[in-house]
Amino acid sequence: MRMRRLGRWFGFVFLALSILGVGTWCAVGLWYQSTLPEPLRLVLPGLVGVFNLAIVGCLATRKRWVGLGVFLGALAIFVAWWATITPKADRNWAPEVARIPTAVVNGNKAIVTNVRNFAWRSESDFDPVWETRTYDLSAITDVDLIMSYWMGEAIAHTIVSFGFAGGQTLAFSIETRKERHEGFSSIAGFFKQFELAIVAADERDVVRVRSNIRGEDVRLYRLRMSPENARLLFREYLEEANDLARMPRFYNTATSNCTTLVFDMVRAVHPGLPLDYRVVLAGYLPDYAYAVGALDTEMPFERLRELAKIHDKAIRADTDPDFSAKIRDGIPQPH
Repeated sequence: MRMRRLGRWFGFVFLALSILGVGTWCAVGLWYQSTLPEPLRLVLPGLVGVFNLAIVGCLATRKRWVGLGVFLGALAIFVAWWATITPKADRNWAPEVARIPTAVVNGNKAIVTNVRNFAWRSESDFDPVWETRTYDLSAITDVDLIMSYWMGEAIAHTIVSFGFAGGQTLAFSIETRKERHEGFSSIAGFFKQFELAIVAADERDVVRVRSNIRGEDVRLYRLRMSPENARLLFREYLEEANDLARMPRFYNTATSNCTTLVFDMVRAVHPGLPLDYRVVLAGYLPDYAYAVGALDTEMPFERLRELAKIHDKAIRADTDPDFSAKIRDGIPQPH
C-alpha cells in the first residue's frame, strides 16, 4: 500500500510538471506568435497559465481524467494552430539579410550570386553591395573556422571561410533572417520568430563587421581538411543555400542555428563524427575541433586559442584589400 501511494505521488508530480512545462511553452509561443490586438496579446499567456494551474489542480481530484482530457484537447488545438505558422520569403527584411545566395556549379566552376560585400562604417551606416562571383573549386586551398564571442566563452557565432589560390576567400555565416524592426533574441528563436538565412560574404564584410564595428572577440582557427573534403564541404554550403532560396525555413536556437547546421554539413563530409555538447554550446566548438584533431595539435589548445584572437589585427587591417591575409598572420596552419 505504501509503495502504491508513493508511486501515485511520483506519477502526480511527473504529470503536473509535464503539464506546467508544456503549458508554459505554449503560453510563450502564444506571446510571440499571436496576432491578437496588444491588450489581448498581453492577457492571453496569463490566462493560459491559469488554465494550466487549474488542470494541475484537477489532477488531485476525482476529475483528474476529465482535466487531463481537456488539457490534451487544448494542446491538440494549439498544435494544429502552430502548424499553420509557416516560414516566408517575402517579408520586409533587414538589409544585411535581404538576399539569399544561390549558386550554379558546372564541374569545378561555381557561380555564386548575392555575395555580400557591404562597406560598414557603423551598424546603421553602410553601403549595401551584392555581387556575383565565380570560384574555382579545384583552387580551394584551406578552410578556416571563425568564432565571434560577445557573451562569455559559451556563446559565439560560427563562420566557416574557404580560401582559394590567389588569396580569394568566401565566408559563410548562418544567421537569423531578421525583419527591419526586429532584434535578435535567443528565446524568440525557439518560437518561429525568425526565418533562417545563409550569408555568403567577403571577409572584409562578415568578419570586419563583428571585429571592427561591433567590437566582438573574433578568433580564427585554421582547419585540417583535405582538398577533396574542402570541396565537398563547399558544395554542401552551396546546396544548402540553394535549398533555402527555394524553400524558406525557420531558425531554431537549439536545433537549426549557426553551429548545428555547420555540424550537419561537416558530418555529411565526415560520416560518424560524434555529437558533443560543445556543438550546442557553440563557444566551445574550437575545443571540440581540437579534440578530434581538426586543428593544429602540436601546441596546447590554450596557446592556440590566444594565437587565434584576431581583433587587434582586424582593427589594423580595417579596409585593407589584404584584410584576409593580415588577420591570419601568425596563426599556424595544421599539417
